Amino acid sequence: MSVNGITETTQYLTFKLDEEIFSVDISKVREVLDFTTVTKVPQTPDFMRGVINLRGSVVPVVDLRLKFGMSRTEKTVNTCVIIVEINIEGEVTVLGALADSVQEVIDLEPDQIEPAPKIGTRLRTDFITGMGKRDNQFIMILDIDKIFSSEEIAVVQGASSGSGSE
Repeated sequence: MSVNGITETTQYLTFKLDEEIFSVDISKVREVLDFTTVTKVPQTPDFMRGVINLRGSVVPVVDLRLKFGMSRTEKTVNTCVIIVEINIEGEVTVLGALADSVQEVIDLEPDQIEPAPKIGTRLRTDFITGMGKRDNQFIMILDIDKIFSSEEIAVVQGASSGSGSE
């Protein structure tokens, strides 16, 4: 059984958070950067690690491990920042997502993707598009536009607009 709305082979960037493999549609990814110095912004949520300077633009950086209830991302030689474009209520926001490591770009056919598991009503899983299967391994396919609420994005945008970059 495939996921509604996924009708053609799609390319995904896979990355690791802890021991789990996640992926995001490659069309949402601008670039992948080595972990760099992140400037902290006061009074932002824990998952927001701060901002980076990306060729003159201030880009907020979020820690997906914290957002998903895992431990904080620790800097290693493989830690990177995935620069993505998210669309919230018609407005495009560029942000960096910390990942333990980037794996590869893969193609997934519609029949390799199962619907996201339904885990009761108290846990939000609407940001998981589906579960990709490859080489006996599950890959969580994220809908990057649904991970953050519009309120969280407003906080993130507020943190990055303080320097007049956008």
